[in-house]
Amino acid sequence: MGGGALAPGAAIGMYSRAMPTHSESRRVPYDADLMFSVVAEVERYPEFLPWVTGLKVLSREKNAGKEIVVAEMTVGFAALRERYTSRILLDPRARTIDVTQAEGVFRHLDTRWRFTPEGAANKSCRIDFFIEYAFRSRLLNLVAGTAFHQVAGQMVRAYEARARALSEQSPH
Repeated sequence: MGGGALAPGAAIGMYSRAMPTHSESRRVPYDADLMFSVVAEVERYPEFLPWVTGLKVLSREKNAGKEIVVAEMTVGFAALRERYTSRILLDPRARTIDVTQAEGVFRHLDTRWRFTPEGAANKSCRIDFFIEYAFRSRLLNLVAGTAFHQVAGQMVRAYEARARALSEQSPH
């Protein structure tokens, strides 16, 4: 057999084929540029995102109107603490954010954000969010899997609450 790449969700060792995924699409009363900036400001995550206990930007570079950020994030729940490094591709013109793991606790991590202007004068937007992941540890997969959809939904709501707080602070 040839040494090609595995298809998304393909089995590796004793892991099952199906990786946990969560996707949602929702309309929010905040413009797409505000929502993009809330998700793009990774340095602020410890201030408002549940379970993010630390974040350090390791590098930033701009390339053809896009920005690539490499950041180390520490997440924790109860006594469990894990750290991983992500590669974040920010495209402000397209209002997209794509995240993959560079190294750490995940065997696979794929997160995608899309922000589409909607409504009168584009004062609201549709958020399309997708995440697919698999931890390297079978134990972490089992523990995280039980609450994954709840956690992912809480994260999206935390970004929305941050946008609400920021829009209430700024003059109209």
